[in-house]
Amino acid sequence: MSVFDKIIDREHTGSVKHTLRSGESGVIPMWVADMDFKAPEQVTEALLAVTQHGIFGYTDPDESYDLAVCEWYRRNFGWEAKPAWNIRTPGVIFSIAAAIRALTDEGDSVLIQQPVYYPFMEIICSNNRRIIVNELRFDGRKYKIDFEDFEEKIKKNHIKLFVLCSPHNPVGRVWTKNELSRIGEICLKHGAYVISDEIHSDFVFSGHRHTVFADVSSALANITITCTSPMKTFNLAGLQTANIFISNTKLRSVFLKEYRKTGYLLLNTAGLAATKTAYMYGQDWRDELIAYLEGNIAYLQKSLAETDGIIELIQPEGTYLMWLDCRKLMLSDAELNSFFIKKARLKLHKGVTFGKSGSGFMRMNIACPRKTLEQAVGSLKFAIGGVKI
Repeated sequence: MSVFDKIIDREHTGSVKHTLRSGESGVIPMWVADMDFKAPEQVTEALLAVTQHGIFGYTDPDESYDLAVCEWYRRNFGWEAKPAWNIRTPGVIFSIAAAIRALTDEGDSVLIQQPVYYPFMEIICSNNRRIIVNELRFDGRKYKIDFEDFEEKIKKNHIKLFVLCSPHNPVGRVWTKNELSRIGEICLKHGAYVISDEIHSDFVFSGHRHTVFADVSSALANITITCTSPMKTFNLAGLQTANIFISNTKLRSVFLKEYRKTGYLLLNTAGLAATKTAYMYGQDWRDELIAYLEGNIAYLQKSLAETDGIIELIQPEGTYLMWLDCRKLMLSDAELNSFFIKKARLKLHKGVTFGKSGSGFMRMNIACPRKTLEQAVGSLKFAIGGVKI
């Protein structure tokens, strides 16, 4: 039995994912992007040591923290990041918002690629910037970048900043080095900075490899803010710790100036301890997790194939967030969400939340014990069986 097979009751813990609304009783929650797995044992032991110490004063860890983070990225991605480049923050979205304020002015345009993680849109709008969209092209099998449109949008809207999602949430693409290089060349040509959200970089499946955007070339490193965090990898989201790498000294100074305006400079004591421990001792756990998730994906894919393709899984290259093409059901987005809640008894994330091009799709979190997934898939297949196409 795998450690990931254990079912843990998360109800009444304040879990956002497991706090269901009226009418959702008995529904299996598979929407919010956190996992139903315990963190590595070494991490829980480190947190226990913190609590047993009993003093929770202001904490500013020594260089061993940054070295542990850098070593993880060297070992897993071949990226030789330096401790001096790292700025510790309470979260990736917090950091992207700060970077938007630092590198653009109110009224400026920020480029994103929809369908994409919806908080990107929220923080761009809430900071009084304009959203410009380079729609990803779906060829029926996978999503690709429309490079001509990408460059045209940058030129036409005088883009100063592009927010990259790599690997991509929700469509599951792991961008190739060539794709990243082409994006980078366009941004360099037109003077646009890049925020690269790489929080899902540890979730890459067989046959694919994550390339750190800033590691494509020194020129790209010079215009990039790389956002990383152990929160997804080790299921530590509630501890709110992120590591933001900026090799360009001037760019790092501009970001730090905006960050300091928030008054939030010293992080959660427990989060720092968990992060350092996870990166130092969590490799085997993470590798076992990837194998388990690949098993979940294979099970989901096989099961959906038995429904005559009514709902199709877009083959994921990375992340534990499955992008389901439900357009053959011929339902409006509201009807589609109702179908999953009331008929399939599953709570997924509405695809349209990630942009207009997500209409007809749903995002499904399969980072759960196999038994939970089996129950969910069985319920979905039963619901599909009652649909007349």
